[in-house]
Amino acid sequence: MTRSMIIALPSSHNLSSSVIGEPLTKVLPSGLRFALIFLLATLFLLSPNASEARPAPNSFADIVEKLSPSVVNVQVKQKVSSNKKQGNFQFEFHAPPGSQLEEFFRQFREQQGTPRQRKRRAISQGSGFVVDSQGIIVTNSHVINNAESIDVVLQDGTRLNASVVGNDTSTDLAVLRVKSTKSLPAISWGNSDKTRVGDWVIAIGNPLGFGGSVTAGIVSARGRNIRAGPYDDFIQTDAPINRGNSGGPLFDLSGKVIGINTAIVSPNGGSIGIGFAIPSKLARKIVDQIGKYGEAQRGWMGIAFQPLTPEIAESVGLKGGRSYRDGGIIVSSIVANSPASKAGLQSGDVITSFNRKKISRDNRLPLMVAETPIGTKVPIEIWRNGKRKVLSLTVARLTQKRSASLSRGSGSATPESKTRDDGNTTEVTKLPSIGVGVVSLNAKIRAQNKVPKSVDGLLIVDNNSNAAEKGLQRGSIIREINGKKVTSGVNAKNLIASARKDGKKAVLVKISDLQGKRETFIGIALKVS
Repeated sequence: MTRSMIIALPSSHNLSSSVIGEPLTKVLPSGLRFALIFLLATLFLLSPNASEARPAPNSFADIVEKLSPSVVNVQVKQKVSSNKKQGNFQFEFHAPPGSQLEEFFRQFREQQGTPRQRKRRAISQGSGFVVDSQGIIVTNSHVINNAESIDVVLQDGTRLNASVVGNDTSTDLAVLRVKSTKSLPAISWGNSDKTRVGDWVIAIGNPLGFGGSVTAGIVSARGRNIRAGPYDDFIQTDAPINRGNSGGPLFDLSGKVIGINTAIVSPNGGSIGIGFAIPSKLARKIVDQIGKYGEAQRGWMGIAFQPLTPEIAESVGLKGGRSYRDGGIIVSSIVANSPASKAGLQSGDVITSFNRKKISRDNRLPLMVAETPIGTKVPIEIWRNGKRKVLSLTVARLTQKRSASLSRGSGSATPESKTRDDGNTTEVTKLPSIGVGVVSLNAKIRAQNKVPKSVDGLLIVDNNSNAAEKGLQRGSIIREINGKKVTSGVNAKNLIASARKDGKKAVLVKISDLQGKRETFIGIALKVS
């Protein structure tokens, strides 16, 4: 008869076992018992957690000695404009009003001449690293911004002139090429996806002009979105990073590059233990594309979108409503003749997965699309009118002209209207359930606010604090409520009443600016009537 076995590992890691409450020593022969314990101990020691969780080394000296020759100092001469007085007068002095010195300084400033734009040169410094022994170097795009000339200084002091192979401002990456009489020591890319929070990392670079500086720390977080660009997916580290570290490598303990240091959070320009690195998985693809094409080549679908807030999830009827946690985004607008429009996507659709991958955070979709090979046909799962649907979309190439089309809606308010209803010619309709007062777009309102005839809806002329906080600002135009066009105050009231009758606790309001160019969805909870 087969008996079930329960094996437990106490916190002390002393192995003990039992069979349905009976000690294992009483039911197994001693030889088998020893073999079982040996097997369990071996499995424990070879487990992924046991093998990957490396202890802190006694010293980083060996790995630093090996890697340092591959890290370079990038020196950039830049041409900058400054609004300065003529001559060498560098500062603006102000004497106390009414003092005898006030007139003196006024005359002194006049003698210096009027302000004018003049060109001057500045030298900035950053870091970089060799990825190809033939002279290919990676750094940050912002390091070489406005460069007049670029020099790369090796560890031994050798200075080489560098040319720009290409750069990508969206990910802040640049690729340089130098000509050297000797083979340069290249370093290898690591896999940032395998990097775990808590892993040791080493940063080598040129902080504050002190070349060849080494700092160490741990990975503090992954997947950080710091609003630096559309493809944010940073590794956060507490390894001290300062000005000049930009473009330098972040190494794991095997000596592989798992990130490129690019930004810090600091009130004074120095390290406070919050630094960010571009993950190697993203950087390597961009660097390879720049090397091959001279630029990054990304996928494009042609939508503007917003995060899926709890109120929006409630208003569109997603299961779980305001407690919905599966993720997704809501499409606010679609570019004409784009892959999205050809696939049948509509404004108001909620995209929950792209190419069979769940959209867990709002910042993931641009990166997912960008990394998809151009011409690939991918399935997109959407939520529309209370039902799930799968569309097929063929990813196109993102060009500079199209770059602004794939964006995230901010959900912020449109500019406030400068007009105020006089209460005589236009009746204000109160919509207390969503906290606003609206007027119809008659000829007078259109003329006062320069609203084109092509834009229909209701102008918000009054709002309470909750509506304002959600984004229903005065000067915005309500275009739709729950996917239905709004034509009058009575119509708006009926749409809200219909939502209540259907048991909805929130409504989806589509607003735009006065010209109807910028459209945004806002989910707002209905007040108890």
